[in-house]
Amino acid sequence: MHTWHWHQWQELPYLKCSLLESWPHGFFSRHFSPRTPAELVEVLEPNAAAYRVKQVHGNLVLGTAQVRPLPASDSADSAELLEADALLTQHPQEAVWVASADCVPVLIADTQTGNVAAIHAGWRGTASKILPQAIAEFQAQGSQLINLRIAMGPAISGEVYQVSSEVALQLGTTILPQATTSLEDVLAALFDLSQSPVLPDSEPDKVRVDVRRVNALQLEQLGISPQQVAISPDCTYKQPQSFFSYRRDSLKKVQWSGIVSVPS
Repeated sequence: MHTWHWHQWQELPYLKCSLLESWPHGFFSRHFSPRTPAELVEVLEPNAAAYRVKQVHGNLVLGTAQVRPLPASDSADSAELLEADALLTQHPQEAVWVASADCVPVLIADTQTGNVAAIHAGWRGTASKILPQAIAEFQAQGSQLINLRIAMGPAISGEVYQVSSEVALQLGTTILPQATTSLEDVLAALFDLSQSPVLPDSEPDKVRVDVRRVNALQLEQLGISPQQVAISPDCTYKQPQSFFSYRRDSLKKVQWSGIVSVPS
């Protein structure tokens, strides 16, 4: 069983996952705001180059060779950032970062190559299968599925994440057989799944959805074992003392998650 532990840096709390213990990494709490990745990299590996992108809720995965490292003066609204929602390292000592406020921050590491990725998987990115896209990029760099370790950090939990049935349809079609296409059939099939990612809602044409569970099911369909995946029990919406939540507060504030590649 993979464990999640709170750590302290200058009395500020951040989360680490036992699955990624071989890589400097952290899912940072709201208490680190307004620090940026250029500053937060000091917590993980001060000598690493830091990289981030402008997140747009898509499924584009970039390699660090395509992105400039952040200057030490990086600000929260840095111009000239490339648009993408996932970053994959190509050399050791590279720190990749994503921001989230309810969406799923995903950190991936390869036990053989030492390369890592940081992925921003909101419902839109999940519906466009950003995680399988990132896995495909790992494979293009020579990774084997069995060597990947995947941690999904704090995000809004299924119990409180109300969405339209149409959103559930878009997510459901990524994990159900192609023949299942109508809204009624998709919802029925989702509710029938073991550990279903969908929960009922009292409002008409609404359901609750666990986006992390949808991502986990996408990974299973790629042939990745559940033992290679760790999912944080933390909910951004229900834990205001630790996390920003856009759904709860309607404020554009984020927490950062990052990981550093290591020599193979």
